[in-house]
Amino acid sequence: MERKTKIDAREGKQDLVITREFDLPLELLFKAYVIPEIVEQWMGTRVVKLECKPHGSWQYETSDKQGNVVLRTNGVIHEFVPEQKITRTFQMENTPFPVQLEFLVFEKLTGETSKLTMQIVYKSIADRDAMLKLPFAQGINMAHNRLQEVLNTLK
Repeated sequence: MERKTKIDAREGKQDLVITREFDLPLELLFKAYVIPEIVEQWMGTRVVKLECKPHGSWQYETSDKQGNVVLRTNGVIHEFVPEQKITRTFQMENTPFPVQLEFLVFEKLTGETSKLTMQIVYKSIADRDAMLKLPFAQGINMAHNRLQEVLNTLK
């Protein structure tokens, strides 16, 4: 089955460009990234903090079935324009990956469809390539599929 989330990873570059079109109005797609209860549903993680404003910070925790925290992610929001863009840092604690920079652009296609474009900039080409060796592409596609499913119930 074809992945709906596309990843453009050009040779010799230290960034990725990820695109996904959703059968969701722009307003609803944007809410999936800024309303903690919705983020928790589609990401399967706990939102500890989500300050959607310039210089705001965010933190998520993912736990196993026994309730042990297995991953903490956090960052700072540098730019926040509702229903247009979010620029933020992204750090996975206790992993070998350094902080990355993410540019999320939200675009209205029609009244009922929208597009998300994410550019992720890594510290080095080696860091980006290491991320791509993980099941990253499968994971982000699954997360976006879940986002679509969760938001279909809110349409």
